[in-house]
Amino acid sequence: MSLLVVGLSHRSAPVSVLERASLATDTQAKLLQDTLAAEPAAEGAVLATCNRIELYADVDKFHAGVAELSTLLAQHSGVGLEELTPYLYVHYEDRAVHHLFSVACGLDSMVVGEGQILGQIKDALALGQDLHTAGRLLNDLFQQALRVGKRAHSETGIDRAGQSLVTFGLQQLADGADVESWAKGKRALVIGAGSMSSLAAATLARVGVSEIVIANRTAARADRLVQILNEPGGPPMRSYGGGTGVAARAVEMVAVGDELTRADIVVSCTGATGLVLTGDAVETATAGREAPLALLDLAMPRDIDAAAHRMPGVRLVDIESLAEASADAPMAADVDQVRSIVSDEVAAFGAAQRAAHITPTVVALRTMAADVVAGEVARLEGRLPDLDDKQRAEITQTVRRVVDKLLHAPTVRVKQLASEPGGAGYADALRTLFDLDPETVASVSRADLNDADVKNRGRV
Repeated sequence: MSLLVVGLSHRSAPVSVLERASLATDTQAKLLQDTLAAEPAAEGAVLATCNRIELYADVDKFHAGVAELSTLLAQHSGVGLEELTPYLYVHYEDRAVHHLFSVACGLDSMVVGEGQILGQIKDALALGQDLHTAGRLLNDLFQQALRVGKRAHSETGIDRAGQSLVTFGLQQLADGADVESWAKGKRALVIGAGSMSSLAAATLARVGVSEIVIANRTAARADRLVQILNEPGGPPMRSYGGGTGVAARAVEMVAVGDELTRADIVVSCTGATGLVLTGDAVETATAGREAPLALLDLAMPRDIDAAAHRMPGVRLVDIESLAEASADAPMAADVDQVRSIVSDEVAAFGAAQRAAHITPTVVALRTMAADVVAGEVARLEGRLPDLDDKQRAEITQTVRRVVDKLLHAPTVRVKQLASEPGGAGYADALRTLFDLDPETVASVSRADLNDADVKNRGRV
């Protein structure tokens, strides 16, 4: 396994750098395509959220891989390499696996224990599959990360350690008051209709706002979100937990200014590269109003002008202020249990990958043995043409049993040895000892990869 991850997050970089380095979906696709075009990388996947950007790759050279992935991140993020480099972290092989599993469990999140990262990991894998940049290693890795994250949430109380960014943001806006009491009866404006905005709408409905207005550039997505919100007693909002029957309606983006004057709470999370709410727009909307305006900006780069922090009657919570607030958040006792789960899963994943590495060699060995048996049986038939079918079948079966018994113990043992740390050399030893054709082994690997790709694409 030559897994490499190069990235930056809220733990390594200031929000101002993360904001500038954020990647739109089409930029992520171009980054993945360029990653595979780079010489050291055979597979690639990118995990881009509001507080992290990570590029995963299967590389054949560590130092060249780090240099290439760092350069690609700089090129596609628009932040110069010299400026970006001090904020980058690098993890390799088992450390890279440990990092992704920790991320999947919410241990590396701004709000420890939040579960939305699982959906973002799933989206990252789906993009890699759609572009055919995620091969067997990254398919296995991301699929297992999703399982580890779900296991952590089901077997421990990690959910108690923190909430989603939306819930945490609303708690900051409430400034110590009970969120439901603070939000009850208020009118909310949600700008955007993606996964984070949908989560925000569902959370606002759940805490008791009286009205939710959805503004989005794509009207169909806003209408769909409104339809789900307006279903009284209907099904929950997919993975978001809504469906409370709150009054909801959709508006076009040009109406945001008018809606801003009527809203009490605004949550914005779009993929826009510029400001959605300028300082002038916020100032105009708050002129002459008595009720305070609460703004929650979950976008990266920011949607709402930071100048709103200084405006009277306005409380703005954004990614930067959330990062500062979360630094003092208490850690739950369940975090240690999750860390133990991660360590066990990393060891199991490494063992499975090492064992899988030798499987093509074992298959090639057994194929060679079968060919030898077939050749010897054919030669025997030439020497003893008078054998009847029953005798021929008995001799063939006997020879096969002898070969199977001779190969059984060595192949079982070599798989066990190969699954242990440092066991990668056993496949080479087996190929050398039995003079196996490297092309035969490679063809088995290609067949396994194709089968795995078909299977994994159906599981996401």
